[in-house]
Amino acid sequence: MDETTRQATRHWTLAQPAVSAFIASVVRDFRDRDDVLQDVAVAVIESFDSYDANSPFIPWAIGIAKRQVGLYLRRRGRDPLVFDDDAVACLAVAFDEEAKARSGAFDFLGDCVGLLDGRAKTLIELRYRGDMKPAAIASQTDMTPNSVAKALQRIRDQLRECIQRKSLEAGVQ
Repeated sequence: MDETTRQATRHWTLAQPAVSAFIASVVRDFRDRDDVLQDVAVAVIESFDSYDANSPFIPWAIGIAKRQVGLYLRRRGRDPLVFDDDAVACLAVAFDEEAKARSGAFDFLGDCVGLLDGRAKTLIELRYRGDMKPAAIASQTDMTPNSVAKALQRIRDQLRECIQRKSLEAGVQ
């Protein structure tokens, strides 16, 4: 996998819940939701080269989702319960604003990782920067794969709590 695809996949993994929620707010049939979400995922990966890394990813992905939802709604145009373009635009704006508010919390991730002690920081770096699985980390750290997985879960919980605490202190939520 090349680095561009890896970055696109990582961004999409973080954005997918927000994009999925946006789609679910417009598309009522769950099978259609899955199809639209897949279409959005493909469109995001295919157009990732046009993404400006200096801007937030989630609003960009929601913009793509808005276009895909628009295509879906045009195909379903005879359905009287389908939202019109103005309603979809309002929902997209609302989800965009919510995504921006939540992305502020991710700004604290670097600070929180910096607060980790040596072993925890090493495990996190091996897992996420090194893209290593617990079994591979275990072989480098004289731990069992199970203990690595449990330690990573505790560290993620610690990071989540730190981000929430810093978000509350900064008034971001």
